[in-house]
Amino acid sequence: MATSMMPKTQSFTQPVTTGVVLSCYAVSFYLLSITVKTMPLGIAYAIWSAAGIVLVSLVAWLWHGQQLDLGAMLGMGMIIAGVVVINLFSSVMH
Repeated sequence: MATSMMPKTQSFTQPVTTGVVLSCYAVSFYLLSITVKTMPLGIAYAIWSAAGIVLVSLVAWLWHGQQLDLGAMLGMGMIIAGVVVINLFSSVMH
């Protein structure tokens, strides 16, 4: 949500939207800090980053009308596949 709303801050000149964006980032980092208590940092960050890339791209497509070409969709498919592989086959996760 924070990254998707960032353009609406108009370079952080809109106080309300800037506050929402910064609050959302604070919550996301707090939740990440809870996650790394039970999961290795590298794995947690990889999943967090991958989810962010895919979700921000989907929001940009659905709400901002940005187009996703074949390369973008294939790349995101590989990102999702990577997260699935980590979750299913990584011995660090079990």
